[in-house]
Amino acid sequence: MAKRLVDSLREAGYRLTAPRLAIIKVLEAETGHLSPAEVLEKGRAFYPALSRATVYRTLDLLTKLGLLRPIYLGEGNLCFIYPREGHHHLICSKCGMVVDFDECIAAPLGQALSERFGFRIESHLLEFYGLCENCQKDEQKQAGGD
Repeated sequence: MAKRLVDSLREAGYRLTAPRLAIIKVLEAETGHLSPAEVLEKGRAFYPALSRATVYRTLDLLTKLGLLRPIYLGEGNLCFIYPREGHHHLICSKCGMVVDFDECIAAPLGQALSERFGFRIESHLLEFYGLCENCQKDEQKQAGGD
């Protein structure tokens, strides 16, 4: 991934500064969702003078270049993911709990859409919204207890 991020920044005419390289190292080392605060904290291990503003600007730049994807988990918590083949979530609409799952049920749909529209799909984000088991139990208790 880091080579792709580095090459894409250079190809787009951006310099690879020490702060940007620290952020890229964090993105390379971590999997899953990363908040800007986590990127800042982990990035300071590589570049202690890393600033919050630089983290936000770099994450924004990488997003504009299509190299990162912003996602909002629960209560509007902004995180970033590296869009490989796909990314999948179950999200509770009530408590905001997020469950990642690896089973890619969208692959056949992606293949059909690709063939139908002549579109090369590079990644996808699949999210299902509903109520987690605990929130369902809470609803049942409230419905039965009133």
